[in-house]
Amino acid sequence: MGFSYQIQDQFAPHFITFTVRQWVDVFTRKCYVEILIESLKFCQKNKGLKIYAWVIMSNHCHLIISSEKVPLSDIIRDFKKFTSKAIYDAISKNPEESRKKWLLWI
Repeated sequence: MGFSYQIQDQFAPHFITFTVRQWVDVFTRKCYVEILIESLKFCQKNKGLKIYAWVIMSNHCHLIISSEKVPLSDIIRDFKKFTSKAIYDAISKNPEESRKKWLLWI
């Protein structure tokens, strides 16, 4: 079960970690990493997300981020919601995904 961290200063830099449900290694597939990166780029361009450093691992990612315009918690909420749905849809439509049934179940 996840937990929620309360962001006190919405415009200060924060170290953030996003994990995949049950630590499944989704980001071993380039197509899913690209969805994550495109979502980050969208947030930078349209929501004022500032990314100072980032790393994508096989089942999680780390970011040092802040916001210029929109409260950081709003950006994180929208990013997680959109990206998780986009990756789920990509998995369900990927004919080459050998673990499709299991991933969709997780």
